[in-house]
Amino acid sequence: MDLLHAFILAIVQGLTEFLPVSSSGHLILAPHLFGWEDQGLAFDAAIHMGTLAAIVLYFRRQLTAMAVAWWRSITRGERSPDAWLAWAVLWGTIPVGLAGLLCHEYIETHLRSPLLVAGTLAGYGVLLWLADALGRRERDEYSVGWRDVIVIGCAQALALVPGTSRSGITITAALAMGLTREAAARYSFLLAVPGVALAGLYESFKMVESGAASTLQWQPVVVGIVMAAVSGVLCIHFLLKFIQRFGLLTFAIYRLLLAGVILYVFI
Repeated sequence: MDLLHAFILAIVQGLTEFLPVSSSGHLILAPHLFGWEDQGLAFDAAIHMGTLAAIVLYFRRQLTAMAVAWWRSITRGERSPDAWLAWAVLWGTIPVGLAGLLCHEYIETHLRSPLLVAGTLAGYGVLLWLADALGRRERDEYSVGWRDVIVIGCAQALALVPGTSRSGITITAALAMGLTREAAARYSFLLAVPGVALAGLYESFKMVESGAASTLQWQPVVVGIVMAAVSGVLCIHFLLKFIQRFGLLTFAIYRLLLAGVILYVFI
């Protein structure tokens, strides 16, 4: 892979990881549309770590407060909104972790088809629009309860299927549970921290175990991680402002249009 490909794919990842339009779907489609060789899951996993860095940088104050409160809840038994939110993020990560362990190999070998991406883009795009239109939008992320954690956590597990969009499906579920648009997005992004970190560690272990790490082109990987982080921070900042003002219909329409383009190109 040359540096230009890495640069473009990293920008795509940084933007689409947080927009509810599916980063994995776009990363699968890019090689098909531009005639490139598939970059493989190892590179995809590496630039996901760039978007993890973007979340940590953008939410550093909230994450620090949550980590401190979580530790005090363990060592001192203190209860606080930040401590509960930290626990809600950790418990909400369990479904995607279990699904990843059980289904990773099947997804890697059977679910990277453009036509599958078209179906998930369209179907979950409609659900995103319905949740945004019909949701009560009256609670913030600190009001998340056990039912919310279970529903949103299980929804996140569906994002292992390309084209679903991790942010898209978790925002959809959070809106359906009554969270405001900004709260749904913020909880979705916080939920990504342990999930993306665990996925990155798992992929790193698999690479070392298989010996793939020794053949990995590190220069494109480094470029990809840095650019994914930079574009990711910018995307989070503007997305939170955009959805407060305009809602999520734009992204639902984009998903449907992109699904139509994929069907036109590949059928």
